[in-house]
Order: sequence, then C-alpha cells, then structure tokens
Amino acid sequence: MSELATTNNANPAAAVLTHAKTVQEVMKSVMKQNVHYGTIPGAGDKPTLLKSGAEVLCMTFRIADKYEVTDLSAAGSIRYRVTCIAEHQTTGEVLGSGLGECSTDEEKYRWRKAVCKEEFEATAPDMRRVKFGRKQGGHYTVEQVRTEPADLANTVLKMACKRAKIAMVLNVTAASDMFSQDLEDLDAELVRHLAEDEREAQMQVVRDEWAAKAASATTEEALRKVMQDGVKVFQSARDKDGYSAFAKAVQARGAVLKEAVHA
Repeated sequence: MSELATTNNANPAAAVLTHAKTVQEVMKSVMKQNVHYGTIPGAGDKPTLLKSGAEVLCMTFRIADKYEVTDLSAAGSIRYRVTCIAEHQTTGEVLGSGLGECSTDEEKYRWRKAVCKEEFEATAPDMRRVKFGRKQGGHYTVEQVRTEPADLANTVLKMACKRAKIAMVLNVTAASDMFSQDLEDLDAELVRHLAEDEREAQMQVVRDEWAAKAASATTEEALRKVMQDGVKVFQSARDKDGYSAFAKAVQARGAVLKEAVHA
C-alpha cells in the first residue's frame, strides 16, 4: 500500500511525482468507469470521482475518515454542513479535510411529482408548481408538490457526508488533477427523487410518437394495427395517462377516416 508524502520528505518533488503516478495506476488498474468514477457529458474533460472511487483511494493511502456535523437547519428547511477529516490509519496524523453541505432547499429535494391530479389540486397554491422541462421537439410539464423536509433529513445528511468525503479525498490525495467533483454520485437516494421526472420526460416522447402514428394512419385497418401495437407499449410501461391520450388520438383519427369513407 502507498503512503502519502509528508513535508519532511527529503525530495518533495520526487514524492509528489510518485504520489501522482500511484493515483494514475490505481485509476487504471483498480477503478472501473461508472463504478468508481463517471464521465458525464457537459461536465468537462475530467471524470467525476464517485464515492466508491474515493473509498478506493482512502484504502490505497491508508486514510481514515471522521466527520464533524454542523446542523444549520431552520424553520421549513433541513441543512447540514459536514467536515470530513482525514487521519493516517497508522500514525493518526491529520492529513487534511474536506467540506460538504446539503439542504432540503436544493431543487432536487425541495419538490416531488404529485401522486395524482387530486393531490396536486388539494395542495395549497404556494406549495405546488408546474415544472417545465425540455424534450426533443418541444417541452413537457410535471405537476409537483413540496416535499416534507423532515422526511429527507437522513438523505441530505448522507449527501453532505458524501460530498465532504469526496472533497477530502481530492484535497488530501491531490487527485483533483485527474478528477472533478462537479456532480456527485447519483446514488439510490438521489435517483429516487429524479426518476419520476426523468421517466415523465421519456414517456412524453413515446406518447408523442404513438399519437403521431395514429394521426398518420391512412386506413381503418392501418389504424387498428397502430392501436394494437400502441396498447402493448403503454401497458408494458404501465403508463395510464399515456394510454388515455393515445386512445383519444386513435378515436379522433377513426372518426376522420369513417367520415371520409361515407363522404
């Protein structure tokens, strides 16, 4: 296992070079893309260090981590600031630290998709919103309601600790030349908050596609085939709203085709 260079080293430049090579070797031989680090479009040339990658570097350089948590919560908001302190596992020497913070006021934690239309309408106007998002060829909307901050206290604490640990590892191991911390690991807790909105965007593209297929059917037989295939798609996706919109598109096109036959 490698040791971190100290300022007392007789040849600091050589120690830094050896240290950098160690990080590169670990990245090439031990770390795996999308497991220990991720390459995220739009986040620059550097890969993003994930929590599992930070743990590998801690093991490599014998770093033990401990946490100091400051609760900055206020009325209607849960907020934590965490300092992750690195200590050498053998000597106990403090090697450095990293700072991380997370709050329920962050966009991804502040809002969730409404369970149903009834929930959205029953929610006070200042506790709900319609979110607009981009999709291919246009935009989509999602009805959202405010989350309950207390329900997310553990989630934001874990995220603050994660951010602090990754910052500490980048600081202590000088790995920031190879990694960035532009986006944190999309772990299960974060995905849980984003999945519904992401699915809505993807399903809207599917809805538009099948509505267009129904509208372009030139015969009743062709429309029946579109209907049969489309029903399978929406049933498989369990998209009741999409199925309802698709059924209306089929009915509308069917009425047009029947009128053309009798004209």
